[in-house]
Amino acid sequence: MDEPTPTLAANSTAQNSPPVLDADNLIRVFTHFLTFDIADGAASAETIVAYWSQVKAYLHWCQTNSVDPAAANRETIKLYRHYIIGHGYGRNTIALKLAAVRRFYDAAIEYGLLIYNPALGIKPPRTSTHPAETITYLEQDEANRLLQGIDHRNELKLVRDRLLLGLMTIEGTRTVELYRCNLEDIKRLGKDVGLKLDGKRRVRTIPLTPELAKLLDIYLTLRRAAGFNSTLTDPLFISFGHQCSGARLSRRGMRYLVDHYLNAADLKHQPGRKISAHSLRHTAGTLAVQNGVGLRQVQELLGHADLRTTAIYTHVGDKWQNNPGLKLGVSVFKPVEPEG
Repeated sequence: MDEPTPTLAANSTAQNSPPVLDADNLIRVFTHFLTFDIADGAASAETIVAYWSQVKAYLHWCQTNSVDPAAANRETIKLYRHYIIGHGYGRNTIALKLAAVRRFYDAAIEYGLLIYNPALGIKPPRTSTHPAETITYLEQDEANRLLQGIDHRNELKLVRDRLLLGLMTIEGTRTVELYRCNLEDIKRLGKDVGLKLDGKRRVRTIPLTPELAKLLDIYLTLRRAAGFNSTLTDPLFISFGHQCSGARLSRRGMRYLVDHYLNAADLKHQPGRKISAHSLRHTAGTLAVQNGVGLRQVQELLGHADLRTTAIYTHVGDKWQNNPGLKLGVSVFKPVEPEG
């Protein structure tokens, strides 16, 4: 099902005539809602696409099962939840899918098509796993192996890659934040250099370490020398592919680069652990807490809205480091007898 083109006319049904409750009208007001209401009318293209892709999946399920989305009730949404659980999605993905459906019906309420939201209060299944146990990260020596394993020649693509992975591993930046970053988002205050990031719910400026600031300047110098555009509105990270050289480096492209260097350092797959691009963000948070950085500082660096999210990093590795069994003085091995 294709997305309708958002126009102000999408709300005409609710404004100029008695609202008609049908699937087509639900889609029209949802399109208008995404454009003018989500994030106070400033939703990013990625957010709109994410909502639409999940709502399209729900509407496809409705069509396949002869369900009228305009007549959905709580039991309908529970059946849909049961369906997506059966497809093996993780709890976070299920939560995202249900949130999109809830917003779909929020739009209907906003524009007078419904008086209640059938998806309200329908939650993803509970998990018995502590959030800290789902976090994958690199140990300090592994993080060094990853970043120092990237070729250190001053070639534009290599410097870009080192800067990208350095920001993700040391500063904990998200791929979406680096994807949105433009040259105008580089902030300088005397000798200090920062980067303004447009995150999930807020905009923040992170301070760069002296090494990252130096690497950024090398990257910008090489980029200008190569003839790439350097106006303030140009993207910070650009692609060097044959067909899209100079274009904004996609989030998929960033994840590909991370996986490439993780594999090269033999860090991508290990028994019981799989490292991803998001694991680099967890690496920054975990290593910062383990090295004594205060939770408030880590919260500000990572852009968490709730300190409780940051506090998860205090639990990472805690059960191993503070295992009572280490204090018992009992060993499964015989003590080594001194020679002679």
